[in-house]
Amino acid sequence: MKIVFTDKKLRLPKKVYEYAEKKIGKLDRYFRNDAQANVTFRTEREKNVVELTVRSGSLFFRAEEKTPEMFISIDAAVSAIERQIRRNKTRLEKRLRQNAFEELPETSFAEEPSENSEFAVVRTKRFPIKPMTVDEAILQMDLLGHSFFAFRNQDTDGAFSVVYIRDNGGYGLIEDDNE
Repeated sequence: MKIVFTDKKLRLPKKVYEYAEKKIGKLDRYFRNDAQANVTFRTEREKNVVELTVRSGSLFFRAEEKTPEMFISIDAAVSAIERQIRRNKTRLEKRLRQNAFEELPETSFAEEPSENSEFAVVRTKRFPIKPMTVDEAILQMDLLGHSFFAFRNQDTDGAFSVVYIRDNGGYGLIEDDNE
């Protein structure tokens, strides 16, 4: 697994990176060789924040942990990713590394605020929208911890669709009606 570290307005000792690499490396047993982990370190209101995003193929796993110590934040973020994987074990078995569970006891971001508009866009995300089923989209939304997820629906010949969490429980689906 390739690990990319990013620091936001702080400098950390080398031992923090070594520790993070060791802990995140334990997740390697779940993923194929194409996996990449992006780790962002920052401080926020006297808390140490670790944001961990693991990308394997078209799957994204994300965790963010805030604690008084950076080492504890690293442990908590790795544990959160492992919990996501275990919680969704049956859905993920086909997509993760073969035998991953037997061993158990490219997004780009651009921030360009626009002051000329009454509706200022403060962040733009660009990513490839992959074809998948509704169930896969819901799984991906849950893994990311988002309230909605945009995708191309395989069941409707790649039509643009959005799944979302409804206020009263359950999931909703918005489909493109272009024919």
